[in-house]
Amino acid sequence: MTIHACLLRTGKTVVRRLAVLLAAAVILSGCTEQRLFAVKAVAAGVPSLAPFFEEDGSLGTDETKLRPEQAHSGLQQGNTPGLYGGTQEPKVCDVDRLKDFLTDPRNRQKAREWARIVGITPDRIEGYIDDLTPVLLRHDTLVKNHDYKKGKAVAFDALLEAGIAVLVNDQGLPAVKCSCGNPLRSFDKDPEKISVKFEDGNKKWDGYEKSDVVTVKPAPEPLERIALIDVDDPDQGINRPVGSTGENDEPFDATKQHAVPRVAGMTFDQASQRLSELGLAAAYSDGLPPGDAAVTASDPGPGTELRFGEAVTLSVADDGEEPGTPPKSDPTNGPSTNDPTSDDPTSGEPTTVGPTTDEPTTDDPSTSDPTTEDPDTGDPDTGDPSSSEPTTDRPTTGEPTTSEPTTAVPTTPTTSSTPPTVEPTSAEPTSAEPTSADPTSVEPTRSEPVTSEPASSAPGSSSAPASGESAVVPA
Repeated sequence: MTIHACLLRTGKTVVRRLAVLLAAAVILSGCTEQRLFAVKAVAAGVPSLAPFFEEDGSLGTDETKLRPEQAHSGLQQGNTPGLYGGTQEPKVCDVDRLKDFLTDPRNRQKAREWARIVGITPDRIEGYIDDLTPVLLRHDTLVKNHDYKKGKAVAFDALLEAGIAVLVNDQGLPAVKCSCGNPLRSFDKDPEKISVKFEDGNKKWDGYEKSDVVTVKPAPEPLERIALIDVDDPDQGINRPVGSTGENDEPFDATKQHAVPRVAGMTFDQASQRLSELGLAAAYSDGLPPGDAAVTASDPGPGTELRFGEAVTLSVADDGEEPGTPPKSDPTNGPSTNDPTSDDPTSGEPTTVGPTTDEPTTDDPSTSDPTTEDPDTGDPDTGDPSSSEPTTDRPTTGEPTTSEPTTAVPTTPTTSSTPPTVEPTSAEPTSAEPTSADPTSVEPTRSEPVTSEPASSAPGSSSAPASGESAVVPA
């Protein structure tokens, strides 16, 4: 009895220890999964504690009354129309003053650190700044900011409030915070796992919503102009040449609507670029796709009228599909992209793109199906291989073409008086499977070109071979 009680106590002790270990493992696992990245909030108009340039308003000013816009996507490319704002004010960034400051020999150490962060040598600072463009943020934007402490640039993740003036590069990426000259880089962490800290005078601002925070990725190719929204008049747009400070701005009507183009079959980069040219934004639901991913559909579909800056959500092919592969038929994009004429709906000429299978199809009249009307005679050619009646426009040996089935089979000229006979295994199709002699099939290795001219052995008749059929060459 004593032994039994001892074993029982030992078993309970082991169970308790296992339970404690299991609970600890669960807690540790949960802590790892919930680990967040600290992000420092930077409010518009609030001076930095350790700036590169003294923040006294002489280098740049923020628009403190601009509320953050609702974002259509948390990840946006630098060429997104309306991503940034502009103003008719003479300058929100004094780039000449910034260049003078960083090229002053007294600020050599700051210039060295500043250049190191942006990835250039100090002697290239002036040229680099000349290629930047001043804009105003319209969204609360995540960046990697840099203070200057004890002779070194110190990086920290920051959330810049909408209304802050920044300089962006030719791919639309924030590069400099105007008011203090601090260099900026792209945010490189998961934006879904951030914890924003409002401290050091940077109180939570009106309109802040964590779900509307954006991260900017580079445009697919360098920009020539940046399409801005006038923050003083949202119905007005501003086209600002890259590298200019507002002196060459061109206003445009931001209320004008544009039709969504057909983008199915393009790569993602091509589609987003095409939308950007029309003043429309490219949106995506599952993170930024690869640039060469094949676009399969858009929402809304082609032809929908949208205002400047409105978003078109792009769907892309699965990873297993080849980039640029024409997608399946999609109701939001009109006819199937397997249709060779779908790129130009007004064209009646088929392209060289054929069906994706070896079996003939009749569902799509725009494909290279021989069931078309003969342009020369106006007669329809059924081309139905399952029909027991052969076509009536094949040349015969010296006799006019008739509708008699036994005379429609091409034969070689003979000198005997024996009429040609129909062999069951001849070129006459007897089933739905086309044979090699079926005029509707095209032999890629045949040396004889396809022609619409009648065979030379046939006398003049009222029926010529249909356009697109190959002439029968005597054996």
